[in-house]
Amino acid sequence: MGDIVVEFWPEVAPNTVENFKSLARRGFYDGTCFHRIVKGFMIQGGDPLTRDEDKEHLWGTGGPGYQLKAEFNDRRHEKGVISMARSEDPDSAGSQFFICLDKADFLDGQYTAFGKVIRGVEVLDRIAETPVTESPDGEVSKPVERVELKRIRIVPASAIAASDSREEASGGEKPAE
Repeated sequence: MGDIVVEFWPEVAPNTVENFKSLARRGFYDGTCFHRIVKGFMIQGGDPLTRDEDKEHLWGTGGPGYQLKAEFNDRRHEKGVISMARSEDPDSAGSQFFICLDKADFLDGQYTAFGKVIRGVEVLDRIAETPVTESPDGEVSKPVERVELKRIRIVPASAIAASDSREEASGGEKPAE
């Protein structure tokens, strides 16, 4: 569907940002999928169990084998904000995350927001349009077709800025990589 670029907020959620980057560098997220899509609200991914179709009944329960202490902050949950998914226990996040599709201020101060989409909002919008059906818990959020997260790469912000500069210099076309 395309690329999404996220800018992290280590100044408000340093441990969460470091955890996400560490997992991504290890390839933890590669080949997982967005297993929960609620149009007008959010898309959720980061569950390693989503690599295995036979474990579909467990999707949404997987993690890295440890939990993080919440880093609630004053960042608003609005379109493009990435935040940690968790259970009712505030300190239960591990690897699962969600990206807001719209304003969700009822989550503010209750979930750890740790970054925002700075490029690829149109990809986020396409994912949001994925047809969904009822999930095992009755929520209409289970994608009918797999929306795979092929790979997460952690790159310095300067690499993104350099890519933008090359794109502008070439008349708006992206350089081949």
